[in-house]
Amino acid sequence: MKKNVFAFALTLGILSTSAASFAHNHAHGVPLSAAERQASEGVFEDSAVKDRPLANWNGIWQSLNPYLLNGDLDPVLEKKAKQKGGKTLEEYRAYYKQGYATNIDMIGIEDDVIEFHVGENVQACQYTYSGFKILNYASGRKGVRYLFECLDVHSKAPKYVQFSDHIISPRKSEHFHIYMGNVSQDALLKEMDNWPTFYPFMLTKAQVVDEMLHH
Repeated sequence: MKKNVFAFALTLGILSTSAASFAHNHAHGVPLSAAERQASEGVFEDSAVKDRPLANWNGIWQSLNPYLLNGDLDPVLEKKAKQKGGKTLEEYRAYYKQGYATNIDMIGIEDDVIEFHVGENVQACQYTYSGFKILNYASGRKGVRYLFECLDVHSKAPKYVQFSDHIISPRKSEHFHIYMGNVSQDALLKEMDNWPTFYPFMLTKAQVVDEMLHH
């Protein structure tokens, strides 16, 4: 299927702006506060969680799944495997293979519209904010998912989308895990094993690995 007009404009428009924005944020962005750093590790008060607009995820994003399958993320897995009490290298590989699994190559977000790119096929929808849910994990840590819904019954994009990026209040995302489905938000909240992960499209393979190793 030929890419639609919006997809083409989105790719041309956001790529340059998001690349500049991401570079600027890394060079001059406001550092995480102590509370934000704790929140990114799953430690926060429920009252600290705030609503966020879809614009927090604006940009063009690439899937990490191909890098994992190609072995490009092995340095990241090897570092994790060396940590005390962690999984073995092969256990981490299997864990992330299940977690990162997706056929979506790229996601573009602008003006509350999310585009999902699978090869040359593009599905898009304008999404409406449905609030957030705080999840309590067995580890004692917590997480937050931000929920969005596609109300266009003719769209073939996922009806329900949830973002998780270790941020709990309005702030531009630097990477995210996304959950997608067509049953219900509640059903999607039960998904814990598959969390396709996306980084800015303009990052090279080496930059992605560096981000994962040092940030």
